[in-house]
Amino acid sequence: MKLITKLLGLLLLGISQSLGAQNISKATADSAYVSNDYKLAIEQYESLLEQGGAADLYYNLGNSYYKTQQLGLAILNYERALKLDPSNGDIIHNLAVADAHTVDKVNEVPQMFLVTWTKSLIYSFSLHFWAFLGVACFVIAIFCVGLYMLARVVTYRKAGFFVAIISLLICVLANLFAAHQRYYMNQHNEAIVLSPTVTVHSTPSEDGTSLFVLHEGCKLMIKDDSMTKWKEVKLSDGKVGWISTDDIGIY
Repeated sequence: MKLITKLLGLLLLGISQSLGAQNISKATADSAYVSNDYKLAIEQYESLLEQGGAADLYYNLGNSYYKTQQLGLAILNYERALKLDPSNGDIIHNLAVADAHTVDKVNEVPQMFLVTWTKSLIYSFSLHFWAFLGVACFVIAIFCVGLYMLARVVTYRKAGFFVAIISLLICVLANLFAAHQRYYMNQHNEAIVLSPTVTVHSTPSEDGTSLFVLHEGCKLMIKDDSMTKWKEVKLSDGKVGWISTDDIGIY
């Protein structure tokens, strides 16, 4: 028993020291950023992100890259932050500001209103919000089912029945929205052009026909991820081609 207690104590101490070190590192990175030492801030944030991704770290790293006029890396990290916290207004605003400085203005293929509206609704709130709402509505539905079965007053039974149905519907939708966000977070099929200019080819080779030129900060969808050094990409306007992996950052 004493051995188990000792081991638990050492484990808790190790976790505490690890968290303390991370907080100090983040404090150092934040301090460097406030002091306009963006190079040090970038090094600190990148080091922290090696321990695990977090929206605020990607956001601060994006700000640091933006301040050093590294537009592609700034947009890449804003996009990574937005994946983890899609309803964060600061991230959305700074990403829009950075996007406004990109050279390539690609017209997106219009989607159906219902699809656009549904996506907007899903990403209006965080994954944690939808998960909490799903659990809360399930509990309410269980309570209302009990009310419907046990209440003797007809009005209460009717109210319990209808509220239970509505709660179950919201519960199902909330879980579907949360699952969609979780799926999207685990996908890494989008990329940002990091090189100042890059040529997109018709084949995965420098000898392939040059199709068009893209510039730093342009957003791409990865269509074929089977090769290491080359990726087949698709623009939002439907154009397709091959690009070197060295010229993009994937998120």
